[in-house]
Amino acid sequence: MATFPFKLARPDLLQTEAFIHGQWKPASSGKRFDIEDPGTGKTFASCPDFDKSDVDSAVKSAAETFKEFRKENPRSRAKKLLEWDRLIRENRDDLARILTYESGKPLAEAQGEIEYALGFTWWFAGEAERIRGNVSQPSQANRRVIVVKQPIGVCVALVPWNFPVAMILRKAGAALAAGCTMIAKPSPETPLTCLVLAKLAVDAGFSPGVFNVVTTSLSNTPEVAEALCKHPLVSKVSFTGSTAIGSLIARHCSEGLKKLTLELGGNCPVLIFDDCNQEVALEELFKLKWRHAGQACITANRVYVQDGIYEEFLEKLVAKTKTLKQGHGAEEGTTIGPLTTPRSIGKAQKHVDDAVALGGKVVLGGDGAKGDSKGFFYPPTIIRDASQSMLISQEETFAPVLAVYRFSTEEEVVQRANDTSMGLASYFFTKSVDRTWRLMESLEAGMIGMNTGNSSAAESPFGGMKLSGYGKESGKDVAIEEYLVSKTCTLTLEGHF
Repeated sequence: MATFPFKLARPDLLQTEAFIHGQWKPASSGKRFDIEDPGTGKTFASCPDFDKSDVDSAVKSAAETFKEFRKENPRSRAKKLLEWDRLIRENRDDLARILTYESGKPLAEAQGEIEYALGFTWWFAGEAERIRGNVSQPSQANRRVIVVKQPIGVCVALVPWNFPVAMILRKAGAALAAGCTMIAKPSPETPLTCLVLAKLAVDAGFSPGVFNVVTTSLSNTPEVAEALCKHPLVSKVSFTGSTAIGSLIARHCSEGLKKLTLELGGNCPVLIFDDCNQEVALEELFKLKWRHAGQACITANRVYVQDGIYEEFLEKLVAKTKTLKQGHGAEEGTTIGPLTTPRSIGKAQKHVDDAVALGGKVVLGGDGAKGDSKGFFYPPTIIRDASQSMLISQEETFAPVLAVYRFSTEEEVVQRANDTSMGLASYFFTKSVDRTWRLMESLEAGMIGMNTGNSSAAESPFGGMKLSGYGKESGKDVAIEEYLVSKTCTLTLEGHF
């Protein structure tokens, strides 16, 4: 039996095999891949390294189960979702500890992610019974039009490593509420929490094949993802990740005209005006940027501060950021953990070096080489006097690096904020109602925080525009609609009107 660097109240929760049709399965090749603790860089577990030859059995399991699950009464599906929710809450401390060791985030943040994620199981349990078609009277006499909503079929969730619990429950909650079966492919960095969720789903009463989990290494991920997207029995794919990979997933799904939801990169701007409440702006920005060491698609990447408060606000931001304690996520007092992958360190340093070369000044952090040699750490870094020509202005950093820009006018900063191919989220802080309305309509983003940092919640639609993807996850009606098909049925009546 494997020995892990932590103890759980329920050791049986931690499984290290893939989960297909209610059974723990190895890869057909017998191969496995390692899972590293980002806080130490050491391997602490391994999982089956599925390849494309393992995909067919997972899909056929989900397809066979769908034949019956699609008929299950919505009240029954809702009750199972609520029981899943209850079991996750009951075991949240163990789940949080596993999440910390596979993702690196501090325990408090892991608990925060689970609380956020549970909003989806709770919300979609209610949505299961709110699916509605409609009846209408068309222009032609003696006819009625009935629109019927039905589950789309077998669904695939391709999930990233930064919020592995929340992303699974956001996608699976909607799919299962709609009556679809789902195959989850977690990131190679963070498969263990997904496997815990699979065990708890079965414990909650979901039948074998309703929720399957395919594990695979980084090297096999492209072929496994392609095989899942192109499988003829798969009807819907939901992907969260980079724009580059999202474009590739879209090409795969185009061959079978699969329904697709894409939640992609951010490069999100934050606009801070002279008239804002600085303490509110500072607190919201602090939570938004440094959560999970800046590894969130909706995190602040570019912060634009108006001339009148630039120096004052920057000084406050640096001082507050210095209060962060970086360390292993399981250590008491840690408020910012490591990066989840070692390759992220090189990108962070590249962005910092480029900014300095183009006139930016590092006022905090900025040298990953000085960090702890154990683990994948990069220090919280703030760059002042940033400009649009820098890489950090053009790319999503996905690291604890923050660029601070100076601006004079509203028109100028809106143009600069929108000067990106991405459009996931934008944020601004001002006391002006008129400016609030103008910015709400002029900023090019699918989600806008108004005197608010992180605003994502189960009841609110989540999704972007431009190269940040299409489709919505969470929110009333729109999220579950992604997992439904509509049938238009026209009835001709006799002796009516």
